[in-house]
Amino acid sequence: MAGFDDLASERSKAQFDVEEMKVIWAGSRHTLEVSDRISRLVANDPVFRKDTRTMLSRKDLFKNTLRKAAHAWKRIIELRLSEEEAAELRFYVDEPAFMDLHWGMFIPTIKGQGTEEQQQKWLPLAYKMKIIGCYAQTELGHGSNVQGLETTATFDPQTDEFIIHSPTLTSSKWWPGGLGKVSTHAVVYGRLIIDSKDYGVNGFIVQLRSLDDHLPLPGITIGDIGMKFGSGAYNTMDNGVLRFDHVRIPRDQMLMRVSQVTREGKLVQSNVPWQLVYGTMVYVRQKIVSDASCALSRAVCIATRYSAVRRQFGLQSNGIETQVIDYKTQQSRLFPLLASAYAFRFVGEWLKWLYMDVNQRLQASDFSTLPEAHACTAGLKSLTTSATADGIEECRKLCGGHGYLCSSGLPELFAVYIPACTYEGDNIVLLLQVARFLIKTVSQLGSGKEPVGTTVYMGRVEQLMQCHCAVQKAEDWLKPSVILEAFEARSMRMSVASAQNLAKFDNQEEGFLELSADLVQAAVAHCQLIVVSKFIEKLQQDIPGKGVKGQLEALCNIYALFILHKHLGDFLSTGCITPKQASLANAQLRSLYSQVRPNAIALVDAFNYTDHYLSSVLGRYDGNVYPKLYEEAWKDPLNDSVVPDGYQEYIQPILKQQLRNARL
Repeated sequence: MAGFDDLASERSKAQFDVEEMKVIWAGSRHTLEVSDRISRLVANDPVFRKDTRTMLSRKDLFKNTLRKAAHAWKRIIELRLSEEEAAELRFYVDEPAFMDLHWGMFIPTIKGQGTEEQQQKWLPLAYKMKIIGCYAQTELGHGSNVQGLETTATFDPQTDEFIIHSPTLTSSKWWPGGLGKVSTHAVVYGRLIIDSKDYGVNGFIVQLRSLDDHLPLPGITIGDIGMKFGSGAYNTMDNGVLRFDHVRIPRDQMLMRVSQVTREGKLVQSNVPWQLVYGTMVYVRQKIVSDASCALSRAVCIATRYSAVRRQFGLQSNGIETQVIDYKTQQSRLFPLLASAYAFRFVGEWLKWLYMDVNQRLQASDFSTLPEAHACTAGLKSLTTSATADGIEECRKLCGGHGYLCSSGLPELFAVYIPACTYEGDNIVLLLQVARFLIKTVSQLGSGKEPVGTTVYMGRVEQLMQCHCAVQKAEDWLKPSVILEAFEARSMRMSVASAQNLAKFDNQEEGFLELSADLVQAAVAHCQLIVVSKFIEKLQQDIPGKGVKGQLEALCNIYALFILHKHLGDFLSTGCITPKQASLANAQLRSLYSQVRPNAIALVDAFNYTDHYLSSVLGRYDGNVYPKLYEEAWKDPLNDSVVPDGYQEYIQPILKQQLRNARL
């Protein structure tokens, strides 16, 4: 079958400048240059091979991960890579490891919650990897409910120390990545107890293992929590369990940027506002949204290329079957995911700006936008990770039976990615937080307090509650103002309806529990509006390159109209659009699929992923799928011998009828 010729032919059809689209995707020419150079550096290094990962035992898999992590650090030092380049290298190594938590959680937490003195003491050690840290918050019995954590940190005024203790089985720290076998230190969250009084949850820097022989320190029980979902996948990470038996640490190892415990045992607030801790949270969540676009685009790249290579049914006049990508059923499932990858990329870009804006405001003691920024990042983390997890699985199904093979790259990508729906906040819990914020915003309308940030549209509540969609023909759905108004009206009306229904309850908390499913849907509507509006804002910028802007406009419209189609009940039940207008939107969506079709391969080429990073026979750049699939099959250890181990013990007796008679 074809393959090579198909993808070369597809690339020749592109109606836009692919090199300029690569810049748009990367964010800048500089970022593209760094990303391209580092990805190829990793791809050409044999130590970073990934093709046998799913066949290794857990012990061999973990040791191989340690080898790669050590080699990565060695290369970072040898090549004197910048912080940006080092982060790119860790990204393209593409293996969950203790490094992720050290650089992604341990260091940012100390930077965000530690005093200047604490940062000067701990950060140089962490930056040089003289200590390896993790983030120990989640417990066996408590994840999302941080205020319910049971680990205690009791101040002992006699010795000027905190006593860290796990009073119950459910207080065991459970899940922190890097904890099980590697981390020497952790930021541990526990209940601050002074003179028998509970002051709530605080963070503490605790040494876990000896820096001489790596053995756990006295009073510490520590280990790995066991195998997780999938082959290879997240099993490269040593997610751990940790228990404390009255472990003592110096008082100055409590993270004290916001509040401090004095030598006399008094809890005092510093002149640094407590809201500063939100800066770290916004940083971590914007990183998760950015990662969502990477994971989804990777799956979409594999599914799109294979859809162009694979041919099934529909013999043409030349006797060749039809490319699967030409079927509308394939396009209607694949192209919205392609559009979503770009949409999440741009909203992630905007979140980086939001993080910088929040930080500047916090430094100036301006907290006016903080609740909105918290709700926005919580909601987008939830929306993008859920859509990405579902999207990766859809891409697997779009690849037919071969998508189920580990060599397709999709099963492992799915298994590695799906924890994102739970860590850093369960997705449903986060949407309920967004809903609380929306209800509060609605309740303050007309009070003189103007909505801010992504809720500014709520200030036009009267107009949005009464407006009627002006669409009369399918092409009207291509107008950004029309799309934006429909999404704003839908979100506004769902939030107002939820607030009105909530007001019918005497007890607001009981009402919130009863209406939680509706509130989640209102939160989703608001978050989808944010994604659509940020895509539209991106298109208002100067976008160079022949045909680039036109393709992005088509993708933006596909994303918006697909969401409208998927959540049609919301738009119709709130009266935002009519059934006739919904039908016109669907017709326009089909037309947009045809517009994107000749550009599909070029649009995924713009992600600029190496074959090493994709790690997929189906998604190969050269399209040489079938010979390579055949070749990969013979690499499986099961094919090391022609006659399987166990044949003489088990198969031969069956065939020779040598089994003893048994009563069945």
